Amino acid sequence: MKAAVPAALITAPGSGQGKSMVTAALARLHRNAGRKVHVFKHGPDYLDPMVLEVASGQPVYQLHPWMTGEAECRWRLAEAAQDADLVLVEGSMGLFDGDPSSADLAKLMGIPALPVIDARGMAQTFGAVALGLASFDPGLPVRQVIANRIGSSRHGDMLRQSLPQGIDLLGAIPRNEAMNIPDRHLGLVQAGELGDLDQRLDAAAEVLAEAGLAGLPLPVTLEAEAPEAPPRSLQGMRIAIARDAAFSFIYRANLDLLRAMGAELSFFSPLADNALPDTDALWLPGGYPELHGAALAGNSGMLAAIRAHHAGGKPLLAECGGLMACCETLVDKSGDSHRLLGLMPGRAEMAGKLQALGLQSLSMAQGELRGHTYHHSRLDTDWVPFARTRKLAGTEAEPVFCHNGLVASYFHGYFPSAPELVADIFRGQAIRPLNDQEPDHA
Repeated sequence: MKAAVPAALITAPGSGQGKSMVTAALARLHRNAGRKVHVFKHGPDYLDPMVLEVASGQPVYQLHPWMTGEAECRWRLAEAAQDADLVLVEGSMGLFDGDPSSADLAKLMGIPALPVIDARGMAQTFGAVALGLASFDPGLPVRQVIANRIGSSRHGDMLRQSLPQGIDLLGAIPRNEAMNIPDRHLGLVQAGELGDLDQRLDAAAEVLAEAGLAGLPLPVTLEAEAPEAPPRSLQGMRIAIARDAAFSFIYRANLDLLRAMGAELSFFSPLADNALPDTDALWLPGGYPELHGAALAGNSGMLAAIRAHHAGGKPLLAECGGLMACCETLVDKSGDSHRLLGLMPGRAEMAGKLQALGLQSLSMAQGELRGHTYHHSRLDTDWVPFARTRKLAGTEAEPVFCHNGLVASYFHGYFPSAPELVADIFRGQAIRPLNDQEPDHA
């Protein structure tokens, strides 16, 4: 498949420059103009895509040359180009931060990088920052930049005049409350927690229109071959997935893969429901269980249902927040303790700072499951890990626990990277270490 479509990668010199809201506001601006906008997110982030989906009205997928693979990056963009009027990719961190960085993705895809630069407290130095971004990697020219959070039209004029030849100011966005979304320790708050998100996005889109950002970027030709269909390894399997305000960190690509492998998916709320759907396997994904400890602990019907599922030896995958819920006790930020599932001994306790961050993978005989870790809690358990992830970057590797059908870890997996391994987890089949040695069991 091959098509040309206006496209840009929205990036920044670093985190906190406002690129997430600028990307969302651009998506809403062009959607409101009657265009079909497809947005993607570089890296493993869960929260920005929630807002970007509301902004664009279209599904948002992750792109990361290591985690999702280069071929999938090409395919998803080329597929989007078939019917899109605009393709936007939100970068992560700073333009050249990480390996692979947002710059690496832009070069791989042939998409121009469009930096958003927070101009507060800057005048002529704005031009120096833009020049640095444009000249750091000759393989990634930067032709345009966006000034964010300017103080006045005069300030915008100063910024425009500071730019060297060959770099244009696409737009200058004034400081405006419409360009702000509340955040939390993992990033933006979840889109579902903002009852007025649509109104916020419409207001932000108006701010961008007035700042001169209503035009489309230049077209880019995107080309790729469609991937082969995965094996129907989960044909006839019923998988129930927790999805509510406490458990929401779910890659769309993971759901797509499970369905493509033949699974029948259903969703339930550990906060609101008191029973499980009829199911063969459970998935408790990451999220914010620490914000809902009392409600989770008070839902005795749901706790009993999940305990019965586990007691029957049925498969259960618990990722990060799901792992926390599987502990005997969860201690929240206020120091309050909540008795939860008790499927594994010990407790998860919120810490005062970030405990783990980075890209990681779990290598088993069935494949290498790639993903990441990011959490502010720590685990105290006497279980011995079945295996440990391998870190690509960031903090220490994460333990993986296996017991009576339960697979639990702080590690978040990107399922399409290892379909066979994922299928065996949900079928309750033994996952085997690469070296074929008998692992330690809890």
